[in-house]
Amino acid sequence: MGRLPFIIAACIFIIAFDIYCFKAIVAVFKKWKPNTRKVFSILYWSYSLLLIFGVFCGIYLNLFLTLRAIILVAFFLTVACKLAMLPFLVLDDLRRLFIKIFRKSKKAEVPNSTDTVEEPISRSQFLVKAGLVAAAVPLTSLSWGIISGAYDYQVRRVNLILPNLPKAFDGITMGQISDIHSGSFYNKTAVKGGVEMLLGEKPDFIFFTGDLVNNLTNEVRDYQDIFAKVKAPLGVFSSLGNHDYGDYYFGKESSPAKVKNLKDMVDVHKIMGYDLLMNENRRLKVDGEEIGILGIENWGMGRFPKYGKMELAVKDTDDLPVKLLLSHDPSHWRGEVLQKYPQIDAMFSGHTHGMQFGVRLKEFQWSPVQYIYKEWAGLYQEQKQQLYVNVGYGFLGYPGRVGVLPEITIFTLKRA
Repeated sequence: MGRLPFIIAACIFIIAFDIYCFKAIVAVFKKWKPNTRKVFSILYWSYSLLLIFGVFCGIYLNLFLTLRAIILVAFFLTVACKLAMLPFLVLDDLRRLFIKIFRKSKKAEVPNSTDTVEEPISRSQFLVKAGLVAAAVPLTSLSWGIISGAYDYQVRRVNLILPNLPKAFDGITMGQISDIHSGSFYNKTAVKGGVEMLLGEKPDFIFFTGDLVNNLTNEVRDYQDIFAKVKAPLGVFSSLGNHDYGDYYFGKESSPAKVKNLKDMVDVHKIMGYDLLMNENRRLKVDGEEIGILGIENWGMGRFPKYGKMELAVKDTDDLPVKLLLSHDPSHWRGEVLQKYPQIDAMFSGHTHGMQFGVRLKEFQWSPVQYIYKEWAGLYQEQKQQLYVNVGYGFLGYPGRVGVLPEITIFTLKRA
C-alpha cells in the first residue's frame, strides 16, 4: 500500500499531460471531419487509459513476463514521445500568452483602438507539428534500441595487469557478467544466445556481480535453467545487487515475506551452481598457488542499500598476494575501498548500465550516467588499485539499449 499514493499521483499527472497533448493536437487539425475527430478521440483515450490500466496490472498482478514487457515497452515509448513534444507545446502556449498580454496592454493605452489583426495560426501549427516530428525522433531511435540493442551482446576483452599475480595464474582468463535483471526479459532464445557467447570464450572462472532480478526472486524462474548453464573449471562466483533484496517491493523494513524472498535468492544461486559471496571470501588455487576472491553484499551511496561489510570480506586474507573483489555498486570503490582497503588489487562492479544510452568507442565513451557516477563503464585505475565496471547483461525500465550495448567481459590476468 505504501506505493499506491505515488502511483495514483503519477496516473493523475499522466492523464493531465495527456489532456494537454490531446488539446494541442486537436486544435491544430481543425479541418478534420467530425467523424475523424471522434475516431481519433476514441483511439487516443482508449490507448492512454488502457496503458495506465496495464501498468497497474503489471505492478499488482502476476502477469506473464512477455505481457508485462509489452506493457512497459508501450508505456516507455509513449511517455518518451510525449515528453519530446512538450517543449514545443509549452513554447506555443507562452507565445500565445505573450500576444494576449501585448494586445491587452495596447488596448489599455489606446482605449478606442479597433486593432483586430489576427494571429497567424500557421505559427501554432508549425510549433505543434514540429513537436510531432520531434516525438518521432525518440520513437524511432528508442524503438531501434529495443529491436536491435536489447540483446546485441558484445564481448569486451581486457588485459588485467596484476604485478603480484602468482606465476600459475599468469594468462588465466576470467569472465564477468552483471545486472541480468531477468524480470525484464522477453526473448529466451536471445538470452540463451548471450550465455552461449560467454561459454564460447571458455573462461577459467566467472564473476556475476549482482542484480539477478528487478524486485522479486520468482522473476528468474523462466530463465533459471539458462543461467544455470554458466559454468567454469575454477568456479562461478557471485554477489548481490541492490535489486536482489526486495527493497523496492517490500520496503526497507524487514518482514516474513521479504526474509523469504532473500532466502529464495540465496537458494537460487546455489541451484544455479554460483558461489554467492556475502561478506566473505574464497581461496582460488592453481598449481599450489592462491589468490583471493572476495565478495560483499551491496554497498551503495545515497538511497542505495549499504549491506556490505568489508571487514568480514577481508578476514584471513592477509597472506594472499592478489585480492579480487566483487562489489555491485562502483561508488563503493571510491567511497570505501580506496580509502580503507589498499590491499584490494581490483574490484568488479556493474549497476550503472551505462544508462543503456550513450556512445562507447575504443578511444571515447559518453553517457548521461557519467554525471552521476565518476566510474561508470570500463577499466579505471588509481595508484595500484583498479576497478572494472560492466555495463550489464540485461536492462531495466527502458527495454532496450542505444549505443551502450549489453556486455560480456573477458579478462586475461597478467603479471606485467
